[in-house]
Amino acid sequence: MSDRIHILNTTIDNLSMQETLALVEEKIKTGEQLHHVVVNAGKIVSMQKDLELRRSVEESHIINADGQAVVWASKFLGKPLKERVAGIDFMANLVELAHKNKYKIFLFGAKEEVVKTVVEKYSEIYSPEIIAGYRNGYFSPSEEEEIAHQIANSRTQMLFVAITSPIKENFLYRHREILKNVNLIMGVGGSFDVVAGKTKRAPSWMQNAGLEWFYRFAQEPKRMWKRYLVGNSKFIFLVMKERFSK
Repeated sequence: MSDRIHILNTTIDNLSMQETLALVEEKIKTGEQLHHVVVNAGKIVSMQKDLELRRSVEESHIINADGQAVVWASKFLGKPLKERVAGIDFMANLVELAHKNKYKIFLFGAKEEVVKTVVEKYSEIYSPEIIAGYRNGYFSPSEEEEIAHQIANSRTQMLFVAITSPIKENFLYRHREILKNVNLIMGVGGSFDVVAGKTKRAPSWMQNAGLEWFYRFAQEPKRMWKRYLVGNSKFIFLVMKERFSK
């Protein structure tokens, strides 16, 4: 399907944004499924020990590099990726594609008021017809299968899951058979909060400089310090270990 690179005990597809979009469009036209996952520094660190998360990621169809740090690491390790494919940008492009081709989307995740705001925004910008259904991201394990059937029965072409890792990755992997007729299934993390205007995204210069994590940290230091400061330190250690252990 694409050139794959192997770094930091992780597989990543060397695809640009446009190449990934083209693959989705192709799968929808042929009626197949594309299970899409993104990895960033924090997720790669988690995958070293969380074997369920590792399986859920590695057995998906496409693995893009979401974080700029991963792109930098690929270059430092001599296996350069073409570019970062940020999940939130990818989702925005896919919603445009859905509108253009009259596909439907299902929004699953975030708080009830947040996901409702996203539905309202997309309905206003595009058309209410684009929405196959939606559901908030708060549920018990016993409800998972029922939710998967609800999504499958909506006859949506695209499913966006805005839930934290590793819950979203494991949900998509665990229920992939129920969701087999959904052409695109993917996790989008905190993207609904950004679309709804609840959290702000870093300016483009910070994104390009690889400082998006710092912008998030500055907004919510108490909640984010461990994820970013500890996680980023572990990621740098992994990169240096791979670079100099050869």
